[in-house]
Amino acid sequence: MGSFINRPTVFEIPGLNTLGISTVRVDYAPRGVVPPHRHPRAAEVLTVLEGTVLVGFVTSDPENKLISKVLQKGDVFAFPFGLIHFQQNVGENDAVTIAFLNSQNPGVIAIANAVFGSDPSIDVDVLAKAFQVDHAIVEKLQALYKL
Repeated sequence: MGSFINRPTVFEIPGLNTLGISTVRVDYAPRGVVPPHRHPRAAEVLTVLEGTVLVGFVTSDPENKLISKVLQKGDVFAFPFGLIHFQQNVGENDAVTIAFLNSQNPGVIAIANAVFGSDPSIDVDVLAKAFQVDHAIVEKLQALYKL
């Protein structure tokens, strides 16, 4: 995906223990992506340390409104608790961000991994209807996670 995610835990940073916070650093190659995901137990505040990063989140039903912005070095953006969000380096050079989450154990659910890579697989008919696509498309996407 063109990104390296470093999620240090209390094992790497013992001082985080009992603080109710965690941190994550992401290094992005040009066009590198942190795909759509959510944190079931946290909100997130992200700061760009280097580069130009497109960030965004989608509000909940029924609006499903995309809130996005292109950030430059020093800019800050907040992702609300539990909402699906993403980042992409849209600059020509590498980018780096650091984020803080308001949970010692925020969890992460990568949307595509959860939907198409579940074990056992979600029924093809369910996903075909949910995404309004042909069964063959769902089967192709599920096969990518069975390699």
